[in-house]
Amino acid sequence: MKPTGKSGRRKADASLQLILEAARAHFFSHGFRSVTMDDLADELGISKKTLYAHFPSKIALLEAVLADKFAGVEAKLKEVTRAHLHDFSTALPDLLSTTQRELDEIKPPFVRDMRQKAPHVFKMVERRRAELIERYFGKLFVEGQRAGMVRKDIPARLMIEILLTMIQGIMNPPKMEELEMTPKEGFTGIIKIVLEGALIRKGQKL
Repeated sequence: MKPTGKSGRRKADASLQLILEAARAHFFSHGFRSVTMDDLADELGISKKTLYAHFPSKIALLEAVLADKFAGVEAKLKEVTRAHLHDFSTALPDLLSTTQRELDEIKPPFVRDMRQKAPHVFKMVERRRAELIERYFGKLFVEGQRAGMVRKDIPARLMIEILLTMIQGIMNPPKMEELEMTPKEGFTGIIKIVLEGALIRKGQKL
């Protein structure tokens, strides 16, 4: 009986992952409103009953997609940090390129729809985003100061607060639409401005 139970769990996990991947592709590229649960069930070749057994609502599916996304992002940031421990000159470009690749998947319609139709989820995203930036870029700035590549006359904590404030003020749907920018373009511009002020000449060569 045990093998059957394990096999059933594996099938359930595989089914769950397929649903998450299909929803993620639609949500991030085209927006939250553009696909229905019926559309997803048809695309995956499963019944609506099966889909709703995993996710009782589209909001629940959205939350699961974002939880999966954040888990993947954090795993990659942690991997970069561990791989280049105490090596600021390598960690900085790797951390930035990893962040940019992850943001490239998310298009403006998704952020707009989430803010309009699921504001509580949007606030959760802003909170998790701030936590990751504070945790990984905060450590990076401290390490940069130790390496002599980041200014020591400005506390690393203040640099992070400036970075978070800029991201909070600019990386939201109305401002992104006004600037005609994607989340990746917005983040890249902000981080360049902050780094220009934070890095000394030796660090700017990176």
